[in-house]
Amino acid sequence: MSFSVNNLRVTVVGAARSGLAAVDLLLAHGARVTLADAATSLDEAAGLGGLRDRGVRVELGAHTDDQFVSAHLVVVSPGVPLGVPAFERARQAGIPVIGELELASRWLRGRLIAITGTKGKSTTTTLASRMLAEAGLDAPASGNIGTPLSGRVDASTPTTLHVVEASSFQLETIETFHPWIAVLLNVTPDHLDRHGTLEAYTAAKGRVFLNQTPDDWAVVNADDQAALALARGANARRFDYSLDGTLADGVMVEDGVIVRRADGVTVPLVPLDSVRVPGRHVLGDVLAAAAVASLAGVPPEAMRRAVEGFHGLAHALERVAVLGGITYVNDSKATNIASACQSIASFDHGVVAIIGGRHKGGRFEDLRDVVAARCVAVIALGEARGIVRSALADVVPVYDAVTMSEAVRQARAVVPESGTVLLAPACASFDMFRDYAARGRAFVEEVQRMSDGQSSVVAPR
Repeated sequence: MSFSVNNLRVTVVGAARSGLAAVDLLLAHGARVTLADAATSLDEAAGLGGLRDRGVRVELGAHTDDQFVSAHLVVVSPGVPLGVPAFERARQAGIPVIGELELASRWLRGRLIAITGTKGKSTTTTLASRMLAEAGLDAPASGNIGTPLSGRVDASTPTTLHVVEASSFQLETIETFHPWIAVLLNVTPDHLDRHGTLEAYTAAKGRVFLNQTPDDWAVVNADDQAALALARGANARRFDYSLDGTLADGVMVEDGVIVRRADGVTVPLVPLDSVRVPGRHVLGDVLAAAAVASLAGVPPEAMRRAVEGFHGLAHALERVAVLGGITYVNDSKATNIASACQSIASFDHGVVAIIGGRHKGGRFEDLRDVVAARCVAVIALGEARGIVRSALADVVPVYDAVTMSEAVRQARAVVPESGTVLLAPACASFDMFRDYAARGRAFVEEVQRMSDGQSSVVAPR
């Protein structure tokens, strides 16, 4: 029987991007919607007034049992922790609690390509979508990047390939979400403040394979032992990729070219010199995207065009400016220790790294080797600056900064000639900014002010 919410009471929790997209989708399918958000006030520019005009009941402030136990269905935005007590009471009352990704997938037409991992999701999702589009396929990127999946339902067709960036928060709340191709890039500690343990975080990532069958594909990074371990229980056919090794079947690098090997036949896909974005980890993302495109039947020439036309994402190793011989790079998306490590390792010696924010778990001590090899100083920012200092102050000089403006100016004061000022926070942004994008924009704006002569360089404290 098809899924229907017509004339049912549905509570959507969280008034951010995914929650608002879920509200729109539910209204289109005849639901009576309550939008609940724990904030006591929200920006009316988000469209809340218009939602009220469309019959949505908007409830702000502390969640109450009535918001949930009186509903037929609860839809949770990915930013809302699942430990809210009212959720458990809803479940005990027999009321389903699902996420926005799960909701959208129940009405979506076409096939799903789901991409998850601790680092590289956005780049891989974007590249895979571009490769498929270069081959003439309808393959929009959505999910945790760009448009929420709920916003893609109306335009979807049976031939659409939905390339979905899926976070651990989104995968926690799936039930029937079923990717034709599921990609697991890597698994390293992240979001431990939300999941509690590495085991819980890892289990959430592994759910990307939950509903796959032997007719589906599991694309796995053969260089990542945690990813391999999760994939061993998958029912789908395996198709691995490796940047470091040689595979009997899969995607790998040979003589400066990304190739696909299958049944003893090797087919060249993308020359490495087509990749325009720095960072060895980016090459791994290109391999993963090429594996997806290869399974979807994309010709190598289309893959090459997509890669050559890709110059990176905003807030992901984004080269902002070169001022007085100093390069400024915004990698605000490096929100965990592993990502920051890869970010710093993308550059030669002479880096001043801006690190800090709200700690999500993990050990800053794991940055010591790469900081010693690449950095001349660290600027510690935000709530975590004390932990950053404790972990790294005996490796390189560490200077405290309270604001992004102060962080950039202090970095400029100590960076060597021809060096790099790199925002690689290794932390969430929520102590100072709404999200990683707002943090990245603050960095970019301060660099721009410096280029306009509006920001003076100060000696670090």
